[in-house]
Amino acid sequence: MQNWFHAHPILTYLLILALTMYIFNAVFRVQRLPILKEVLVHLVMAVGAFVLFVLQYDKLPIVQCMSVAVIMMLMLRGRQLYDKLKAKRGSSSSDAGGA
Repeated sequence: MQNWFHAHPILTYLLILALTMYIFNAVFRVQRLPILKEVLVHLVMAVGAFVLFVLQYDKLPIVQCMSVAVIMMLMLRGRQLYDKLKAKRGSSSSDAGGA
């Protein structure tokens, strides 16, 4: 897999950038920023993604590690949705039984 990333540097950089943006939006974003600050944040992320790309190009498993982080965040999100759905079902059945 490392050889494929090494052979396709542009796709590797874009993948790292996309994963970085997803992680930022899922974990660190609290609210929408003004447009100029938003552009500045994305430019800084692009520079940081380039640094990660250089490390990936130097045979470190950056994409794989970021992919694991995204999968874990998606699993957490799925668990939160499941708990919310289960709580909603539990409260609706207890309301119907009590009335």
